[in-house]
Amino acid sequence: MAVHRKRFRVEDITGGEMPILDVTEEAGPMHSEIMAELRAIRAQMARSSQAALPPSDAVVAQEVADTRALLETYRAQIEQCEKLKVELDLIHDAIDRTKREIATLHGKSFDGGEMAKVNGELGAVVGGTEQATQQILEAAESIDQAASAMSKVQSADQQKRLADDIQERVISIFEACNFQDLTGQRISKVMSTMKFIEQHINAMMEIWGGVDAIKAHVPAHVDTRSEDDKLLNGPKLAGDVGHASQDDIDALFD
Repeated sequence: MAVHRKRFRVEDITGGEMPILDVTEEAGPMHSEIMAELRAIRAQMARSSQAALPPSDAVVAQEVADTRALLETYRAQIEQCEKLKVELDLIHDAIDRTKREIATLHGKSFDGGEMAKVNGELGAVVGGTEQATQQILEAAESIDQAASAMSKVQSADQQKRLADDIQERVISIFEACNFQDLTGQRISKVMSTMKFIEQHINAMMEIWGGVDAIKAHVPAHVDTRSEDDKLLNGPKLAGDVGHASQDDIDALFD
């Protein structure tokens, strides 16, 4: 139905009439929208007030515990990184010292001149020994022949000549035996080079933990020689195992 509106004095004075508005159709929707907006504002204010409340003691304690656990984890990781750095520094130092030892060996022992000298000395030892042995054998053969001829001749002059020949051959043997002195000098040079190499190799082994640490990485020895080559081991030294005693030899004939 129509809404009766009160007339104001200004309307009576002007003599005009204001149009009568029909608000029956718009009042309902606007009211509902305003109320909905008010409810939304109230809900938002309630959420804001709840968010502004301080957290409880249990929540704070849990956050502190989580933070401490995270810090302990970071601290443990930092300690592990420091230990790893120390180990890496030790490895770097060991590699650097090993490189210096190898450079020393290469510069003073493994270069062409030094190794050629070692090979030359050993070759001279072999050649000198062979020459001296041949000279001694020839002299001994001549002495044997002269001694046999001396027992058959009766002339004093012939015996004297044979005796002089024997004496000359004995002197030749003495001269040939001088190879031992030269051989000793040459072998001493080779031994000094070998000792120099041995010292630096031992130093490198000590850098990496000593002989026991190196033995752990030594592969098993496999003898790939043929049956005949296995018999060519050369004479044994005094401290080597496997020497046959006289009892062992006698046992072969029992």
